[in-house]
Order: sequence, then C-alpha cells, then structure tokens
Amino acid sequence: MLPLSLSLLVLAACIGLALATLHLTAARLRPLRWPVWAMHGLLGAAGFSVLLLCLGGPPRGAAMGVAGFGRVAAILLGLTLLAGLEILFERLRHHRLPVLMVGLHATLAIAALTVLAAYTVVG
Repeated sequence: MLPLSLSLLVLAACIGLALATLHLTAARLRPLRWPVWAMHGLLGAAGFSVLLLCLGGPPRGAAMGVAGFGRVAAILLGLTLLAGLEILFERLRHHRLPVLMVGLHATLAIAALTVLAAYTVVG
C-alpha cells in the first residue's frame, strides 16, 4: 500500500505544480474552477490517509536506516495539509491566494514526497 500512497501524492503534486504555475505566471487568465483545486486536495488527503494506514503495519527499513522516514513523511504531510487548509480559508475569506503560504505548502509537500519516496524505494 505504500506505493499507492506515493502514487496518489505524486499525482497530487503534479496537479499542485500545474496550479502553482498557472497562478504565478498567468494572473490575467481566468482562474481554474474549484473541481481542480478539490481534486488536488482530495488526492493529497487520500495519499496521507493511506500512508497513515501503512505506518500501522509491520516496521520496515530498519536494515537500510530508513525506519523513521515514514513518520517523518507523515509529520511533513500533516503540516502540508494544515498549510493547504490555511490557503483554502484565506481564499474563501479574501478571494486571493497568500503567496507565502503557497510557497510553504509546496516546500513541505516536496520535502514529504522526497522522504516518502526514499522510504518506499529503500525500505
């Protein structure tokens, strides 16, 4: 199930990259509809949920030194989720995206995805 979690999160990251690129480069274009934003969030939350389910199973990666990577990825993804919710609330309140929070959200997501990829492949 760990590869499923990684796959869902990679898909969410690809959609997030497209959303961030469109937001930062094409401000004059009509913004994307809410289903694209919802799909990004739902895929990320689903990948996070599957990861939490996987962490309840038998320990893995101790021989390769990556036993704690799963917990670290889960913590980073939890922080990413909180940052994403803050972006959503700010968007609903002020009708604009807080660029600093978008950057923090992306940074946390990339770090979590990197740690999870190492945990999945090496562990």
